[in-house]
Amino acid sequence: MTVQANHTLFKPLDGKESGNIEIWFNDEPLTVPAGRSVAAALLASGVSRFRATPVSGAPRAPYCMMGACFECLVEIDGVPSRQSCMVEVKAGMRVRSQEGARDLPPTHPADISLENAHGR
Repeated sequence: MTVQANHTLFKPLDGKESGNIEIWFNDEPLTVPAGRSVAAALLASGVSRFRATPVSGAPRAPYCMMGACFECLVEIDGVPSRQSCMVEVKAGMRVRSQEGARDLPPTHPADISLENAHGR
């Protein structure tokens, strides 16, 4: 069996991803490298705290960078609990750190006033 040398498990950077784009992190503009995951772009910009744990509020940041550990959860363009290491950064993207537990949507119309009871 012969293996071709041009096959790889990882996407090589071919130069098309070069340059920077602007995104927003916690309502602050950031200039980040294009063509990277949100996690890699934020880390390259000096962000070291992506979320807080639901119980103790301890700061968390990416650990595995391959979607296995869930330490890099953030809100991306209004969608909470996104794995930032698995989403490619796009110009104008709005990213927010995720603080504590995510509120679940109400299951009964009478519970609507409690939807955001924790002030998030």
